[in-house]
Amino acid sequence: MSLVFDGLSKRFGRIKALDGLSLEIPAGHIYGFLGANGAGKTTTMRIALGVLRADSGIITWGGTDHRRLARATWGYLPEERGLYPKMTVQDQLVFFARLHGMPAEQAARTANEWLTRLRVPDFATRRTGELSKGNQQKVQFLAAVMHDPEILLLDEPFTGLDPVNVVLLRQAILELRARGKTIVLSTHQMETVEAMCESIAIIDAGRTVISGPILEVKRSTGRRSVILAAEAGHPLGWVDDLPGVRILRPGMDRVELDLAPGTEPEAVLAAAMARGLPVRHFEVVDPTLEQVFIELVGHVPDDEGRLAPATGDATEIPAA
Repeated sequence: MSLVFDGLSKRFGRIKALDGLSLEIPAGHIYGFLGANGAGKTTTMRIALGVLRADSGIITWGGTDHRRLARATWGYLPEERGLYPKMTVQDQLVFFARLHGMPAEQAARTANEWLTRLRVPDFATRRTGELSKGNQQKVQFLAAVMHDPEILLLDEPFTGLDPVNVVLLRQAILELRARGKTIVLSTHQMETVEAMCESIAIIDAGRTVISGPILEVKRSTGRRSVILAAEAGHPLGWVDDLPGVRILRPGMDRVELDLAPGTEPEAVLAAAMARGLPVRHFEVVDPTLEQVFIELVGHVPDDEGRLAPATGDATEIPAA
């Protein structure tokens, strides 16, 4: 069982929002959907929901065309606010749940349960417009999950949340994952993606650049990083002069280094030992998603002001 996007294309006048985008999302996964602004993430979600119609291509869930699925199959948290400011929170949540076929009494009970879980039970009788942006985001998340959908499309779900509420929302998403929900998470917060997602797709200019399990995607560039730390009083700036080595995060006696493909980590350690450096810590680490993203997508815009594709064809890394 999987959610499949097969060859999606969509134009808005002269702008090609999607250009044959394809990817497969395993059921029950939290799947990271990454791309710069304008890459096509929101357009893809809106096509899945039936808000937009693709020019070509198809989306299926378990082999069934998405246009034949019940409305309640989907839960959607848009990046933009979509709430009614003059309605109370509970009335609003009940309204959205009933649109998905949930009986009123069950919707009211479920709304109270979710509000309590997110530590805001007193919000039930407050007007949504009176809440902070962060708390409105929590209400919008609840509107997306109230009807217990099989698939959740979350577009920048952590926008406006303070660190405490980020943790609460992360826990709620992980609980939904444990219940077998399929969750597509679009966010610019790379650390969140690394912490929560099992697989990811990076898209650019409406095309899939790379997709697959997150560890394999991180190792796909062939780059590695090294953390080198010495005893106090031994500066490490000299390592930037080593062939194939670049300092990512400088420090007085601790640095993180980016190694070009083909550069062996042992060469860095050997150079440090040859200088008589008292090495306190040496560790080889995979590149961060941010580093991979910049390497694959960080290009100069083309003549139309869009990012040029990183590769001619997408790289798909099969799940283990």
